[in-house]
Amino acid sequence: MIHGKKVVVVMPAYNAARTLEKTYHEVMEQEVVDHVILVDDASKDSTSDVARALEHVTVHTHPENRGYGGNQKSCYRLALDAGADIVIMVHPDYQYTPLLIPAMSYMIGNGLYPCVLASRILGGYAKEGGMPWWKFIANRFLTLWCNIFYGAKLSEYHTGYRAYSREILEEIDLEANSDDFVFDNQILAQVLWHGYTIAEITCPTKYFPEASSINFSRSMRYGIGCVLTAVQFRLCRWGLLSAPRFPRAR
Repeated sequence: MIHGKKVVVVMPAYNAARTLEKTYHEVMEQEVVDHVILVDDASKDSTSDVARALEHVTVHTHPENRGYGGNQKSCYRLALDAGADIVIMVHPDYQYTPLLIPAMSYMIGNGLYPCVLASRILGGYAKEGGMPWWKFIANRFLTLWCNIFYGAKLSEYHTGYRAYSREILEEIDLEANSDDFVFDNQILAQVLWHGYTIAEITCPTKYFPEASSINFSRSMRYGIGCVLTAVQFRLCRWGLLSAPRFPRAR
């Protein structure tokens, strides 16, 4: 715990059997972590079996694949039910180092920020860490687009390593978001819509065969979703459109 606040790590998993145990042990080495929740999105490998053999892990398995966004919805619901005050999403594919968990947790636990992103772009080493050139270009374009439409100044919106306060997860409507990868972008849009501040911390980039990554066609769909979400955000802000994702103040 941090100042009496419970820290829960959530892992949205799909076919992560080969890297899960390594990720888990490094997560548990971070002394601030109270509990780990893993949601297996109907993996075709032994992800659930590997997870159930680990201590201090609550395992929930979807009977059918619900998508990356649908997986996160389950993760956050289970974390809140478990009494989490600080929720950190860590992918079990070991692409993001768990060593940043204490820093991200303290930024929320000390009341500095309600949301923290581990940015692969902030330190300037994304390409050196193996990020494909086309993903880097897409990241830069979509981040510029989102910053313009959201009125923010983030270095990226596309990292899968983030931490949220309980307050944020209770206020925003997660179910109004997609069950696909664009969920990552939509939840940040909601955080900004409700007036919360987002902090960033530098995160090393690691790309390797076992690390999960969406293909080009799925990336295109994600990019289009980010563009449309940003436009919807701005139209709702101007009062020209209404959407459950961006409710007007009562």
